[in-house]
Amino acid sequence: MMHQRHTTRHFSKGIDFFSLRTPPSPLKAGTAARKNQSLLLMKSSLSSGLHQRFTLFLLLLISCTLSAQTTAGFENFGLAPGEALNGSDGSGGFASGNIFLPNDYNEDFNAWSGWAISATTDTETPGFTNDLSAITGGGAEGSTTYAVTFAGGDGSVIELEGEAAGGVVEGLFVTNSTYATLSMLNGDGFAKKFGGETGDDPDFFKLTVRAYLDGSLSIDSVEFYLADYRFEDNSQDYIVQEWTYLDLTPLGNADSLFFSLASSDVGDFGINTPGYFCIDNLTTTDMIVNSRQQLPAQRLAVFPNPARSHWQLDWQMEEEADAQLLNMQGQQLRQFRLQPGQTLVDASGLQAGMYLLRIQQDGRYVTKQLIRQ
Repeated sequence: MMHQRHTTRHFSKGIDFFSLRTPPSPLKAGTAARKNQSLLLMKSSLSSGLHQRFTLFLLLLISCTLSAQTTAGFENFGLAPGEALNGSDGSGGFASGNIFLPNDYNEDFNAWSGWAISATTDTETPGFTNDLSAITGGGAEGSTTYAVTFAGGDGSVIELEGEAAGGVVEGLFVTNSTYATLSMLNGDGFAKKFGGETGDDPDFFKLTVRAYLDGSLSIDSVEFYLADYRFEDNSQDYIVQEWTYLDLTPLGNADSLFFSLASSDVGDFGINTPGYFCIDNLTTTDMIVNSRQQLPAQRLAVFPNPARSHWQLDWQMEEEADAQLLNMQGQQLRQFRLQPGQTLVDASGLQAGMYLLRIQQDGRYVTKQLIRQ
């Protein structure tokens, strides 16, 4: 389906689901709570000694920086499990947090392209009639609502708005749709079964994300395999069936994101694999980052992420750096020197959730989001 961008951005009829100028949901973003915590830290520092004031002041600066984040979790649409919005109201798209997801709905064919908002839970029905469901049966981190896109044709776009426009996108959670998952597992009338009859076919389903800034599409990209059957050992073949965090900070500043799909199963009209996938909890930094202050994000690799027992850091720089492990409120949990090469960071004593790893070297920095399962 060809994507046609709509400029109309109004609410669903009779329901004030969202406002393009409203703050994000407190359950998802928590921006106000983090600001309140920063004020409490400032108050306590006034009664402390010089060293303590200096330490808390540094934490306050970090906390304020981290608080300039907004998470689009799509719960602002108020959907109950089983409900979805496919653009049939003619709104032309959906806003959550500081992002806008364009939608194109064709009344003649009762079909949509671009993005849809969903709380459907069907993980068993195959075929295109179940094009709004995530294979997880719900949103990321136990939430209800998520976004679904059709990007199998010309790709799909997310626009950054308000304070997020021109800034860095921290990342998002991604998973397969039920439609694509069951098609790859079993095959259907349009697409092959991944691996073929023997299981040896080197099939893949790949997502690529790139950034637009001032009308130019970046060369840099972030790639993620939604399915990969290219291993010599067939037992390692996989189709993603859980929410997985995708770090987008290597893309740098952006005013929109471009998503495209590629598959090993290609026909005369493009990829045969159903071109759908799902996202949730997209976090924007809501601030433009001076590139001279950034360390190259590609020089820091983290694996595995999410992790249960430890993260392995691969610092691909010649000089050591200062490292801080922070919680999402900006509080320092650990501090250590990061040496060139590989370093293990213990995660076993941490609660499940999100953390931030901040690396500083010669006045420049890079931040990675870590997930403890």
